[in-house]
Amino acid sequence: MIDDRLAIALLLLLAYSYLGYPLLLRLLARLFPKPHRCERDYCPSVTLVVSAYNEAAVIEEKLVNSLELDYPKEKLAILVVSDCSDDGTDQAVARYACSGIRLLRAPERRGKTAALNLALAQVESEVVVFSDANALYQPDAIRKLVGHFADRTIGYVVGYARYREETRSAAGGTESLYWDLETRIKLWESEFSSVVGGDGAIYAIRRPLYEPLLETDINDFVNPLQIVVKGYRGVFEPGAVCFEKPAGSFEKEYARKIRIVNRSFNGVLRVRQALNPLRVGFFSWQLLSHKLLRWFSPYLAALLLALLLQQALAGRSNPVTAVTLCFAALLLLAAGLGWLLRGHAQGGKLWFVPCYFVLMNLACALGIYHRLRGRTISTWSTVRVEAPAGLRRPWEGE
Repeated sequence: MIDDRLAIALLLLLAYSYLGYPLLLRLLARLFPKPHRCERDYCPSVTLVVSAYNEAAVIEEKLVNSLELDYPKEKLAILVVSDCSDDGTDQAVARYACSGIRLLRAPERRGKTAALNLALAQVESEVVVFSDANALYQPDAIRKLVGHFADRTIGYVVGYARYREETRSAAGGTESLYWDLETRIKLWESEFSSVVGGDGAIYAIRRPLYEPLLETDINDFVNPLQIVVKGYRGVFEPGAVCFEKPAGSFEKEYARKIRIVNRSFNGVLRVRQALNPLRVGFFSWQLLSHKLLRWFSPYLAALLLALLLQQALAGRSNPVTAVTLCFAALLLLAAGLGWLLRGHAQGGKLWFVPCYFVLMNLACALGIYHRLRGRTISTWSTVRVEAPAGLRRPWEGE
């Protein structure tokens, strides 16, 4: 009897994580919206900080894109921080010094967060916009981000990173689909309270709210948590768009997801106040539902399947047990087919979504496992596909 209750509880938790939370959040966002002031003509001083490690293939394209941004030149500074790149990235950035772009090279490779700490120590602008070297901004992206800071309650603003799948890989389409779903959740979180976390490709903060991070912190997650704990909101601006290239393969996206979950979970453990409803209100519920419960769902699913298999082998199966086990078997079978067909972008589209879903859950499980064993990943390497020649303005023609 206890096993039955536990199985039902686990099943309900999983259903809530993937379906219940988004639906409830959408309802709350409509019933209890939390508007704020946004002024499109608001133009504070801004520093665009671009993180780079061995980005020679894309850095020049990024610099040209940054120089073409529609923002007052006298109020926009561009700073590239290199985490000891050794592929010619620094030399490429140095050629743009005459255009006002600054290069800051870390004295030793200690990871992205350490490099950003070094960069922020030299930034005095009112607003900082964080970006990756492969993220190409629409011309009005920074204007749309900073307009929200006209409201003094706003501490960070997250833009809309979109994916373009130039290589037609199997992973690209499913990765894009996943982010489309995540984008809706971000929008509802923003309307109701605060968006959970930032996006390293495009997010902005008030400079005074940045505090030096540990090298093991993931900056676009821990820093927003710290800002919410300080009493500010974080909002999502879908009109501030940038374009990124997807990882390019299931294997690369899997490795990236392990690193992100590992460091993000470490961030929650470090900023525990963000889970205190007396301190941050409904944001604690959002953080628990959107992140923690999702990260631990592979373990919940494994425990559920173990209980159901035990019931079936003991002859205590029921319709719910049978349906759940059949669904799990079909999901794993579809995921396996997707994995086998991953090199054929046209032939296995039907199976790529379950394959991606299972792989990302395995990545969550492994990321959590590493952190519980005391390992936190601090350095990073580029995992995306190479940029095709001539791609300069990805928003044109869409």
